[in-house]
Amino acid sequence: MELSIIIPTLNEERLLPFLLELIKEENSKNNIEVIIADAGSSDKTVQIAKDYGCKVVEGGLPARGRNNGAKYATAEILFFMDADVIFSKGTIEKSLKEFKRKKLDAASFGIYTQEKNLYMNKTTMNLFYNYPQRILKKVSPMGAMGIMVKKDIFNKVKGFDEDIKLAEDHYFVRKVSKIGKYDIIRKIKLYMPLRRFRQDGYMKTFLKYAFCFLHMNIKGPLKKDNVVHYNFDHYNNNKIIRRKKYVNLRTSKNRRERVK
Repeated sequence: MELSIIIPTLNEERLLPFLLELIKEENSKNNIEVIIADAGSSDKTVQIAKDYGCKVVEGGLPARGRNNGAKYATAEILFFMDADVIFSKGTIEKSLKEFKRKKLDAASFGIYTQEKNLYMNKTTMNLFYNYPQRILKKVSPMGAMGIMVKKDIFNKVKGFDEDIKLAEDHYFVRKVSKIGKYDIIRKIKLYMPLRRFRQDGYMKTFLKYAFCFLHMNIKGPLKKDNVVHYNFDHYNNNKIIRRKKYVNLRTSKNRRERVK
């Protein structure tokens, strides 16, 4: 295998098929394996994963799921993805090509929203994540939603820290950047849903991540659950995820795939 994609899941039957379908369309050479690290889903997540030919292993919170998934990976390059992320056509192939061309040990990507509103749009994501990610990549590297890394580098840093309550992905990128060549693959865009912001509140979510960022840079990563609480599964209800509208992201750069 050339690439192992590892996805931690918990009750993602509504959104996971979108991601798996995108991966399937790019796996014409059968050089990509998909590993689902499931944390005990009570819906059809596991069955969907099996129907798509994924390898299903035991998961837990995201850090633990990623770590356990990596144990079963057969490729030398790992690509950690969140279950609700989507991307345009050719993303995996282009990412892998750029990763090798730059001779990277680890890489992260720009993040944009699957839908736009007054609070969350391209400008917001650029100002509060993408631009800071680029500016601070030498002093405080960041990565979320999608992280590509060589397996030997992953093993050297002993994977994701399972004791961190939030932003363990950013801390992981920081660790690998200290021992390997890290960069942001700017040609690639990953798209995230807004369900977390709707559920927890836009301002509250923003302040939570801002606090984590400051805490990590001043005192280190957050490891106390009573300071910042993270709930892996509290989005999949009818109030948060209504009817899905699948807009074909692959046919036009100006169109976006949405989940409503």
